Amino acid sequence: MQFMLLFSRQGKLRLQKWYVPLSDKEKKKITRELVQTVLARKPKMCSFLEWRDLKVVYKRYASLYFCCAIEHQDNELITLEIIHRYVELLDKYFGSVCELDIIFNFEKAYFILDEFLLGGEPQETSKKTVLKAIEQADLLQEDKTKDAECPRSILEEIGLT
Repeated sequence: MQFMLLFSRQGKLRLQKWYVPLSDKEKKKITRELVQTVLARKPKMCSFLEWRDLKVVYKRYASLYFCCAIEHQDNELITLEIIHRYVELLDKYFGSVCELDIIFNFEKAYFILDEFLLGGEPQETSKKTVLKAIEQADLLQEDKTKDAECPRSILEEIGLT
C-alpha cells in the first residue's frame, strides 16, 4: 500500500498515512486530485479505479471515505478487506465510530492504524490482538497520567523511602 486517506463527503481530509516518501507539495497535490476524483464518482460505481500508475481502492462508511492506493500487482479485494478490518477496529474501540470520533481522537485513530498496519502491510489480522494492544497502551497512558498528577519527592523517585 502506498498510502491511506480518510476524508469526508465534503472533501475534508480527516486522516492520512503515507508509506512512501513524498514531498508535502506532492502529497497535497495527490490528496486534492484523488479526493475530487473519488467524490465525483456515482455511488453505484465500482470501488476500484486506475489512477496515475496506481490502483485506488475506496469504500464509503457513513460520511467518511476510506481510500487506499496500491501497486498494480496488489490485490484489490484484500485491500478492501484491510479497509473493512480497520473500520471494524475503529468501531470496536469507539463503539459505533463516527466522523467526530476521528476528528477529536485522531491520535488514537492513527495508533489503531499503526497497530494494524506496518509499512502498508497488515502486521496483525486478529482484531482481538490489536484491540488488546490498544487497551494495554491506554492503561499505560492512564498510569503515566496518575503518576504525573501526584507529585513525589526525589527520594521516592529513586526508591530510597
